[in-house]
Amino acid sequence: MADYTLEEKDSFIVFGLGTELKSHYTDFAGINKEKADFWQAVSQDGRLDTLKAMAINDYIFAVNEAVNNKMMYYAGVMVEDSTPTLEEARVIQFPKGQYLVVKGEAQTADELNNKLTGIAFGQVLPEVKNVAYVGGPNATVKMGERNGFVYGEMWIPVVEK
Repeated sequence: MADYTLEEKDSFIVFGLGTELKSHYTDFAGINKEKADFWQAVSQDGRLDTLKAMAINDYIFAVNEAVNNKMMYYAGVMVEDSTPTLEEARVIQFPKGQYLVVKGEAQTADELNNKLTGIAFGQVLPEVKNVAYVGGPNATVKMGERNGFVYGEMWIPVVEK
């Protein structure tokens, strides 16, 4: 099984720019293309830089969340409180509690997101017996770069079974 840890985290807020994913939830190629296109757009048009200026650390969040029966995807940053204003952005509250954490590295942020999501949902969650993911936002967190690789973690809120 892939390496993972269970960690207790305080609640935190991510301020994110979002898009609705239109691909069927089993169409991984379609979803990955939508996510990559979205990241390219927010990186090129300066919206990601605007978010980074509001952040309390250097982490970049890729958040998945179901909202009103829609698959939403956000590019975001951790903020101190919910006061930042950016018209199209959303405040995403992550609860205090236990999180399944999967660490990894990849050549690019897109690869990291896809790799960690695949490991967490495809390998770890199906095999872990003592906790369950019951919904809510989850995120891939790009934490930095070293030796030519992007590294980070996937954070998934879980509850005891």
